[in-house]
Amino acid sequence: MKHALMVVGGWAGHTPEASADVFAPLLEEAGFEVRREHSLDAYLDSALLDSLDLIIPIWTQDEISPGQLENLQSAIHSGVGMAGWHGCMADSFRHSPPYQFMVGGQWVAHPGGIIDYEVNITDHDDPITQGLGDFKVHSEQYYMHVDPSNEVLATTTFSGDHAGAYWIKDVVMPVYWKRDWGEGRIFYSSVGHQASDLSSSSTRLATYLAATAATSDESRPPDNRTA
Repeated sequence: MKHALMVVGGWAGHTPEASADVFAPLLEEAGFEVRREHSLDAYLDSALLDSLDLIIPIWTQDEISPGQLENLQSAIHSGVGMAGWHGCMADSFRHSPPYQFMVGGQWVAHPGGIIDYEVNITDHDDPITQGLGDFKVHSEQYYMHVDPSNEVLATTTFSGDHAGAYWIKDVVMPVYWKRDWGEGRIFYSSVGHQASDLSSSSTRLATYLAATAATSDESRPPDNRTA
């Protein structure tokens, strides 16, 4: 059996507990034993981290201590997978560039707040997005700082019609990406403002597949393997 850790907390506006409730059963169906912790000090438990296959951070707007971050980075670097969504993973620790470097991006803005937009699948051959089609979202459209080394699987295009930000018209922004961090694999989805977003069929499926792919050797092409 594989072992997953959800670290749940931070800003309540992203409904961390309810989001964990949506996602945990999917992992259990995939054969994971899911443990839920409500303190960043879970990252200080080296024995716990050594026992894991997957970490799902569900934590927005806080600060991470040097020791917590070092242990988390070491776990991912050693081969533990990491998968998450929205600000619960990419707006967790705004004052920690090393964390953002690992994740591959950081939230900047969501012009217009809750709006209608489209997510476009750009890689139809990847195990995470294979079989998925483009889909509509009624939520926050994330404008982000992103690492150019990310392997982008889906994008969204900004209209420039919201919050007076006309200058971002036609900007194409990653929505799903995956990346390596040492031996570890990371997946991120910018969709997931609240638990209801995770319940939508396409987002639910993609995030579920991503979490399982993060711990599957079959999901990584041979030329991406670390010797």
